[in-house]
Amino acid sequence: MRPTYKTLSQTLALVVLMAGLAWASVPFYDWFCRVTGFGGVTNTADVGSDIVLDETIKIRFDASVDSNMKWNFVPVARTMELNIGETGLAFYEAYNPTDRPIAGSASYNVTPYQAGGFFTKIDCFCFEEQILMPGERMQMPVSFYVDPEIVDDMEGKYIHTITLSYTFYEIDLPEQQALLQLSKSTKRN
Repeated sequence: MRPTYKTLSQTLALVVLMAGLAWASVPFYDWFCRVTGFGGVTNTADVGSDIVLDETIKIRFDASVDSNMKWNFVPVARTMELNIGETGLAFYEAYNPTDRPIAGSASYNVTPYQAGGFFTKIDCFCFEEQILMPGERMQMPVSFYVDPEIVDDMEGKYIHTITLSYTFYEIDLPEQQALLQLSKSTKRN
């Protein structure tokens, strides 16, 4: 039996639909996580909150590196307590113990996941790639606040501790930096 044009066109339409849904799923999921805070995704803002409550919340800081990343990476302070709505400033320290420049990019999340929609970053080293030269040590800041609306949220009002976690991954050096490094190593030989 030969397939009919109707069957063939329906199959082709189904394949196109499935490909379109697969393509759209990543940006849709990203949008969903940012809107809802699902998966510990945080919000961003240009300035701090206008409202600061008398209620405090404890922030824990966690750091790790991917198994291929050669940096040492730790939070400068492990915890901080601040008023809800107050702008906090925390530092993480990275050190490159190798003999070559390494570029890194940090991914992050917040736990419990319900807190993600209330944790707002104003400025963060994670917004851009970082490059450490051989033997270089750098303190990297993150400024943030916890949105006062957390106290009115059905689940959020029971959150008393939020953990902010970062993981650094090695990425390719930017082209200009790689050329500079290649030029230096050629001069040595």
